[in-house]
Amino acid sequence: MTPDELRSLIRTVPDFPKPGIQFRDITTLIGHPEGLAASVRHLAEMANAVGAQKIAGMEARGFIFGAAVAVELGIGFVPIRKPGKLPIETIGIDYALEYGSDRLEMDPTAVGEGEKVVIVDDLIATGGTAIAAAELLRMAGGSIEDALFVIDLPDLGGAAKLRDAGVNVRTLLDFEGE
Repeated sequence: MTPDELRSLIRTVPDFPKPGIQFRDITTLIGHPEGLAASVRHLAEMANAVGAQKIAGMEARGFIFGAAVAVELGIGFVPIRKPGKLPIETIGIDYALEYGSDRLEMDPTAVGEGEKVVIVDDLIATGGTAIAAAELLRMAGGSIEDALFVIDLPDLGGAAKLRDAGVNVRTLLDFEGE
């Protein structure tokens, strides 16, 4: 399936989570076998083209696409977790949200020094989580030059912020508006 065909599988929910927001729901895409497989193939081709040695994905939807891309490429997957989810000593990073803050953690041994890790997630909006994940992976010794997303919401500026943080951004689809 082409990216334009994949676009038709993304459900738009108006006024969620608040009035004026057009929520892009990937549930319909991941529930469509051909659509999910095509999305993963497209992302895997992009990751392979930049020489990915590992794929990292942020909890939770980044696990869906990231792990599938890693399997498609036959390489390892690095889960970037919410706090308190790993039973070992972790490294973490706190980052700002629109209202408040959050934290990401990971196993510090999951990435080798200089290993080329590509971030994969379902959507980039404001970019805060992706930038934090890139910083965290760099703290672990990884080389983070690329991030791949199914959807970009360019009006929210996240892809531009991630590029300013030294990460190339590629997406399958973009949706104007919030």
